[in-house]
Amino acid sequence: MTGMALQVVRTDGILALYNGLSASLCRQMTYSLTRFAIYETVRDRLTKGSQGPVPFYSKVLLGGISGLTGGFVGTPADLVNVSYAHALDGLYRVAREEGLRRLFSGATMASSRGALVTVGQLSCYDQAKQLVLSTGYLSDNILTHFVSSFIAGGCATFLCQPLDVLKTRLMNSKGEYQGVFHCAVETAKLGPLAFYKGLFPAGIRLIPHTVLTFVFLEQLRKHFGIRVPT
Repeated sequence: MTGMALQVVRTDGILALYNGLSASLCRQMTYSLTRFAIYETVRDRLTKGSQGPVPFYSKVLLGGISGLTGGFVGTPADLVNVSYAHALDGLYRVAREEGLRRLFSGATMASSRGALVTVGQLSCYDQAKQLVLSTGYLSDNILTHFVSSFIAGGCATFLCQPLDVLKTRLMNSKGEYQGVFHCAVETAKLGPLAFYKGLFPAGIRLIPHTVLTFVFLEQLRKHFGIRVPT
């Protein structure tokens, strides 16, 4: 990973590390907006109608549904890559040249990954925060948010890495796999650790992303006076 980063900087400059930024921002404004909106709205309504915190299994189910929906909504932005001038240019050209259906190719894989990441991030963050606060050692402050989001980032990385490995193997294949299930069977023959190849680089990307997301989100809640039931 480090070698690849240095090579990109040497050949194309440091700004090349940010190629595809508009597509990434577009994805966050569709995928993350949808999953956070569904999860938090339904969770808050469930909490109002119950005596205590929402059970963890309910958070997992809600996270799965939210992520599945968000993954589907964010599929068009996933499709747009760095070969286009910017995200909107890519979306327009794909829709015009290949049709609207093409924008949602790969929606099954994107939705599945969205469900796993959302369970790891949102559901596990809420549960980790609840457990940290229940110890009595920390109050609802930025340190609690950091610890909880770090745990959630680790959970999200662990949950979605097998799917990311399968996705990478399928993308790099030259027709040797008949589908996702066949790819999973062939990968399993290499041993269980084969599903977690590249776990460390994945964690380096997803854990800081999760920490920053929830630290900023909690500060925005505090600034706007939004109380979250725990």
